[in-house]
Parts: sequence; C-alpha cells; structure tokens
Amino acid sequence: MNFYQDITLLSDSDIALGFLWQKLYQQVHIALVDKKIGENLSAVAVGFPEYGQRGFPLGRKLRLYAEEQSQLERVDVASYVERLSDYVHVKSIKPVPQATGYVSFRRYHAKGQARIEKDELNKAKRWAAKSGKPLEDCLLALEKTRPEPETGLPYIWMESQRAKKRDGSSARKFPLFINMEEHERAKHGELNCYGLSSPGAPVGLPVF
Repeated sequence: MNFYQDITLLSDSDIALGFLWQKLYQQVHIALVDKKIGENLSAVAVGFPEYGQRGFPLGRKLRLYAEEQSQLERVDVASYVERLSDYVHVKSIKPVPQATGYVSFRRYHAKGQARIEKDELNKAKRWAAKSGKPLEDCLLALEKTRPEPETGLPYIWMESQRAKKRDGSSARKFPLFINMEEHERAKHGELNCYGLSSPGAPVGLPVF
C-alpha cells in the first residue's frame, strides 16, 4: 500500500464516540460498495492506527490505504461523510512513509451471534403478537437490551443493507468485530467491502 488518507473523529461531549464510529464506518462501507472492483471486493483497505489503545478501543482515527492515489480519489470518501463534517475531519491523500511494521484487520465472526439474532427475532414476534405493535418497532426497542457475544474485541455497530434490500424491512444492526494481526512483512491478499482482509488472504498494511 503506497498511499493513505486519515479521517479523525472530533471530540463531542454530547455524542458518544461509539455512535460516531457507527455513522462514519457505515458511510465508508457504502462508499466501498459503490466503488467495488468485484463481488464484495475493494481496492481500498481500512486501518485503525489507534487500535487497542486505552480509552475507546478503536481510538479516534480511521485510515484508508490504497496502492494507487487514483483509487482513493475514486472512492472520494469526503463526499460520503459530508453530512458528518461537524464530527469528522478528512485529511488529504498522502504517500505512505517508511513502515515500522505491518498489520492486517479482519472481521471476526463471533460464536453465538446467529443464535442471539434468532432469539431476538422470536422475542420480538411474541411481543408483537401480544401487544399488536409492528414487528419492526419491537425489534428496534429490543436493540437497547440485546446481549452481545463475548469476544473481548473492539466492534462497531453496523446496519445490514443487504438484508434491507432483500426483504424491504428496516436495516438490522449487528456488531462488526475487528481483529488485528501483526506481520513481519507486507502481505498481498483480498479486501472485502468493509475494507477488511478476506479470510485466508490477509493484506499487510504499513504501520508508521
């Protein structure tokens, strides 16, 4: 990866950092889907320079990487996060400096997540049948108390746009768990439209 672009989340005492991450990353995901290079394939990688630091586990910075400057220009992330301009700062595209190491970021599929989803849906159906409320209203209300799979990994709440398009229902939220691995050298694999390394083919991103 030869070029990068940083996005910084700005402090705001009235808005939780996790909520800002959710809104920012959802827009970045949409940008990568719109500019994908194949079925669920992206030319642009996403990195978390402050991953694992004290405080919020993903920190306050999101970094986009690409082999060519034109790939970052094509994604044009600034246009996708324009409505968040009070809360995020998008910097210019720059060449990657000398690397001090390499890392990859992958999605971690938590065990039990499917079971939690099924249980929540069944609970919402029973509630809807008893109360007469719409199923979607019951699902949204249950989001506040939904149990989370235990992984110890940082995560971002995302909305499933694919499910929304498939059945026309409101987008369901799910935790996108993110795992970081360190590497001794650069690795060349595939990236999905979350900007994360595909299973079995990590992309080593330069640390600097």
